[in-house]
Amino acid sequence: MNQKEVEVLELIRRNPYLSQQEMAERLNMSRPSLANFISNLMRQGKILGRAYVLPEEKTVICIGGANVDRKFLMQQTAQMGTSNPASVSGSVGGVARNVAENLGRLGNSVKLLSIVGNDPEWDLIEAASNSFMSTELTKAVEGLSTGTYTAILEPDGEMILAMADMKIYDFMTPAYLSKNDSALLSAAFLVIDLNCPRETVEYVRKLALANKIPLAVIPVSAPKMNHLSDDLAGISWLILNRDEASKYLEMSIETIEEWHQAVQRLLDRGAESVVITGGKEGAIAGNSTDTKHYTSIQVEHVADVTGAGDAFSSAIVHSILGSQDLDAAIHAGMVNAAKTLESNSTVRQELTAVQLQKELEELQ
Repeated sequence: MNQKEVEVLELIRRNPYLSQQEMAERLNMSRPSLANFISNLMRQGKILGRAYVLPEEKTVICIGGANVDRKFLMQQTAQMGTSNPASVSGSVGGVARNVAENLGRLGNSVKLLSIVGNDPEWDLIEAASNSFMSTELTKAVEGLSTGTYTAILEPDGEMILAMADMKIYDFMTPAYLSKNDSALLSAAFLVIDLNCPRETVEYVRKLALANKIPLAVIPVSAPKMNHLSDDLAGISWLILNRDEASKYLEMSIETIEEWHQAVQRLLDRGAESVVITGGKEGAIAGNSTDTKHYTSIQVEHVADVTGAGDAFSSAIVHSILGSQDLDAAIHAGMVNAAKTLESNSTVRQELTAVQLQKELEELQ
């Protein structure tokens, strides 16, 4: 770039919504001259059209849940209608937030786009997250409560009851997201979970489709599959488990044949690549070229299942950003998920790109 192009780019960076006339006046040049500079910068890929959106090198934006998870472990068998002694533990969670932390630990530039309350729960999430991702797109809204998930467990770890307060995500509307359109349009990759309302998921899908931005959709649970429309065009990666796929497609997925059929039906609806996981039975993944079964990596001791699915999805996105093929991406996902199952943390603390590569090489 020449000096004038640098000056134009810097002015756009400071305020991408200036008109060409306003920019020409500030740079002391004619509007036609400015238009030529902008045209050259667009050809070079330095800006991406109106408003003059600047590409952010390999930035991933994760859209969706950021919660606080609490577990109450009973000291003895629960007795209803009275006080029960228990120990409590807490951690930060939310699918989008967990994926963002995994990706951040793997060395990617990541931004979290969520909605939270102005409360201690958000303070906890932010403190645990800001070393691995930018939270500048996440807004704390007065009068709303940050999402929370609370589980009550028997002494053997079996769940008695779980309660989820996720009402806040109803306010994560297309209008809320549209305030960040410039960031979304400049992302190298978008990830959205189905905590978001159906119309918001559709907004992101259509934005990704129109602007050719890679998009991964990661469901949260089978009941939230109704947040996903029938049209899957624009979804680069749909990563879900068998229960979620069964709910969405309204079909049984018990046999290997049904499992393959489910992947193909999701591809037929427009998704570019589909992965349906099956726990210890592995995963079946496919695209327009091939569909195949991948065996899972056996784990001797499962410390905690929480976060394994998010670890799987994150490693796939990380691999795709590194231009890896389907086989390599699924293998990376399997390894990261297996190592997370062995960890007491929702996102394993030792995770780095170097560590993951070492683990991949050891398991080849």
